Amino acid sequence: MAESPPLPVTLDRASVTPLAVQLAEELRAAAAEGRLRSGDRLPSTRALATQLDVSRTVTAAAYEQLHAEGWIAGRHGSGTYITTAPPGSLRARPRRSRPDVLAADAIDLTPGSPWAGGIDRSAWRRAWRGAADVAPLLRPQRAGLPAYRAAVAEHLLRHRGLRVSGEFDDAGEGEAVLATGGTTAAVAEVAAAVLRRGDVVAVEEPGYQRAVAALRAAGMRVVAAQVDADGLLLEGLPPATRMVYCSPAHQYPLGRRMSAGRRVELVERARHAGWLVVEDDYDGELRYDVAPLPLLAALAPDVVVHLGTTSKILTPTLGTGWMVAPPAVVTAVLEHRDRTGTSPAAAGQLVVVELARNGDLGRHLRKLRRELSERRELLVEALQAAGIPMLGDDAGAHLVVPLDSAAAEHTLIDTGLRRGLLLDGLARHHSGPASWFGIALGYAACSRDQLRWAIPVLVELFTRTRPGSIGSAITPSG
Repeated sequence: MAESPPLPVTLDRASVTPLAVQLAEELRAAAAEGRLRSGDRLPSTRALATQLDVSRTVTAAAYEQLHAEGWIAGRHGSGTYITTAPPGSLRARPRRSRPDVLAADAIDLTPGSPWAGGIDRSAWRRAWRGAADVAPLLRPQRAGLPAYRAAVAEHLLRHRGLRVSGEFDDAGEGEAVLATGGTTAAVAEVAAAVLRRGDVVAVEEPGYQRAVAALRAAGMRVVAAQVDADGLLLEGLPPATRMVYCSPAHQYPLGRRMSAGRRVELVERARHAGWLVVEDDYDGELRYDVAPLPLLAALAPDVVVHLGTTSKILTPTLGTGWMVAPPAVVTAVLEHRDRTGTSPAAAGQLVVVELARNGDLGRHLRKLRRELSERRELLVEALQAAGIPMLGDDAGAHLVVPLDSAAAEHTLIDTGLRRGLLLDGLARHHSGPASWFGIALGYAACSRDQLRWAIPVLVELFTRTRPGSIGSAITPSG
């Protein structure tokens, strides 16, 4: 068998960093920069030790670490090979010399993604095996699987303080959990089941544009409800409003909570005007300073439709969420599903049931809160030390650095991409003319190593932004 060529690595014996750690870092960098490619064969630990004049213990430890991280793999009787070059290791760096760097190559700092990499793989496999043991269903479960609804009811009680039944009464009605295909699908279902085409729905501005698109696809007329530091502003909403969509626990994308006074005002106005309020609690479990905020559904179950999802605490690929609504809405949604022959997919529900049954869901949530809290602290401390203002509560998986114009936002996004960072601006989160500008920084999709590398680049980019473009948009521009 031909010998592998010498590896492009250099070790510093005067450094305090252990040689095995240096070697692992050098090999990561070589793979990330293309000097080693997927499929390249590596020398044996013995041969590499001879090449570098180090102990075989050093090379074996480095290979062991890289194997655990997924960079290399052994093939029986053949040797050890580079398998992939995942970005974000301690030495992996985005290429700065290419002006046409692709978004797919960049570190993802956009909001709205979960920390999927933190899901325990053993628990994940165990849940799918358990789900596969369930016999195929004979007929659709319009409301969702009973075991799933019960698991969600327990989840809501433990993590959101909402007491609700997982079952229906004898009439098929009641304040019970319905399974959904996720928040966007649930918004569309409520609109189609309860409202009529042409009805007016008020949505936070800036806000969740997929919900806007779903409402418009259902034939609704969407109007913008401006937000300020206390949440959604009710002034200016047309008298014909039938439904209000909001994210009170962690406004998307600004990251603020709706104040207690504004919550009471919204509920009272809804009761007086006959509105239905849709509460999108997309990441309400993720709060780090205080206990998760009480839900609007707990305050006013008669006028509030509560929507939740596993997309931010697990992965959006499960396609699972839930709805808790007044009895009339529950009945209307079930009738709509009967008419259209639609039901939430069972596979994702079964996986969630297994995760909850084994205690893995609760363990993952505790791990998730701890990890994202620490990541947020890293980012916040760096921005504060540089005097860069930011918006957003100590919660969720993103924060906002405000800017004063669309031009500043576009420039910073483009510059960030050239530096290997995928960023998201506030302007695109408007359904009408943009009034808020800034960068919404997500810290869940990337790895912690990627975040550590990205932070000084972010500080540099924000610091270099032209004078006056940071900090003047604490209120929306006029």
